[in-house]
Amino acid sequence: MSDVATSAFVRQDLVAERPAPVQTTGFIGVLRTRLFNSPTNILLTIVGALLLWFTIVPSVKFLMVDAVWTGKDRTACLTENVGFAVGACWPYIQAKLPQLIYGFYPEAERWRVNLTFVLAVVLLMPLLIPRLPAKSLNAGLFFIAFPVVAFFLLHGGGIKGFGLSWTVGLLQLFDESIIGAGQAMLNLSKTSAVAPLLWAVGSLIVLVGTAISWLIFPLVWLRDHVQRTGEPVWADFATTAVIVCWIAFLLGGGVRTGGRALASSIATFIGIAIVIKLMGLDRGGLPIVSTNLWGGLLVTLVVSVTGIVTSLPIGIALALGRRSTIPLIRIFSIAFIEFWRGVPLITVLFFATYMLPLFLPGNFTVDGLVRALIGIALFTGAYQAENVRGGLAAIPRGQGEAAAALGLSWWKTTSLIVLPQALRHVIPNLVNSFISLFKDTSLVSIVALFDLLGSLRASFSDPKWSTPSTAFTGFAFAGIVYFIFCFGMSRYSLFVEHRLNAHRRT
Repeated sequence: MSDVATSAFVRQDLVAERPAPVQTTGFIGVLRTRLFNSPTNILLTIVGALLLWFTIVPSVKFLMVDAVWTGKDRTACLTENVGFAVGACWPYIQAKLPQLIYGFYPEAERWRVNLTFVLAVVLLMPLLIPRLPAKSLNAGLFFIAFPVVAFFLLHGGGIKGFGLSWTVGLLQLFDESIIGAGQAMLNLSKTSAVAPLLWAVGSLIVLVGTAISWLIFPLVWLRDHVQRTGEPVWADFATTAVIVCWIAFLLGGGVRTGGRALASSIATFIGIAIVIKLMGLDRGGLPIVSTNLWGGLLVTLVVSVTGIVTSLPIGIALALGRRSTIPLIRIFSIAFIEFWRGVPLITVLFFATYMLPLFLPGNFTVDGLVRALIGIALFTGAYQAENVRGGLAAIPRGQGEAAAALGLSWWKTTSLIVLPQALRHVIPNLVNSFISLFKDTSLVSIVALFDLLGSLRASFSDPKWSTPSTAFTGFAFAGIVYFIFCFGMSRYSLFVEHRLNAHRRT
């Protein structure tokens, strides 16, 4: 009985062979599982292939196959002279490459631009490679020392009256603004119903402005003396160094932290003094090259790098201010962000270039490129503030409470715990704004600053290279340059994001 019962549950013949499993790896597997696994995907694959065929193939044919690679003038890129349909005219790019990189920068001084590019790459690469040591020293050189060296390399000139003139000019502008507000309140008190109150407040404001003017009078006298005699160049530098070091000590707070800030400032100014002696800035420095001669890729990189470096600290400060519990700081941050986000960048550039000088005192002038840089930094900073605020909102409140329970101050909690995590969350948003800013630098051509596209358009007017394919070749070259920089930033942001989120990978 046991054998009969067992045979009822045991199969006596072999199972028929089943087909082999469908391949899901390799090239064939990708085609089968992702591109042709359903009628809809088959249709989309065919449409995508047709789009690539009608876009990529003609582009490669224009840029590579039918392109002209050698020639001295427009005749090399004309169809009737070569006997076939001409594609890209690369001799035109070769001839105009200096203009596209330097603009109208004097040819004899272009080594200064090249040296600035080399210094920027040498100082930036160690910051981008995580394994290299001495990040703090390298960051100080790149963010503090390099801008000073780059300014005197690109612009030229010496330090006579430079730092002191700007310091005194800003202090005078601040003082005149205070006195002007007080005078306006005094004038309003003549016809207002609350005349006594307005008169008292206006008189107090004017008194404060007058006191400030008396406090800065020695600096004004020293500036005028430096500009009149031209001899005490180092007195100007030393005065500026003392002012900055004193401000650093006050902002440091406490003897220990303030002493560190003071020591760092002194070391920085000692390094700048060494550079001044090596570059001969105390003896007139390099020949001055006005910023209206700058152009091409030089202006694009100066505007974009300056905007990227300065907008992030502004955005962090505004984001923290918008979350502040102090009403005055919160209202100011909200008003600032909403104002700058409510106007287009073109309006900001026009205002900074043509309207801002009307509001400045007659003896205080700001270079046109500097005005554009300030406008772009403030404009981009408002957008970065919202990106950073999104990251701050993603941090659980319990982390701040735990830090407070451990006795950490608000500054340490924010700088060591909350802000690093918030920035890690918004890396894609930050880099997206950086890429957008890099491309938006082309708008500065509207205010008479020739960036890469501005120099490219200026080169079209040369009759020596006037051909039907010149414009297409120029814009293709500019597009390749923009793509290289933007794609590089995108890839590096993915690398940083992948590295910082390594603890979340399974």
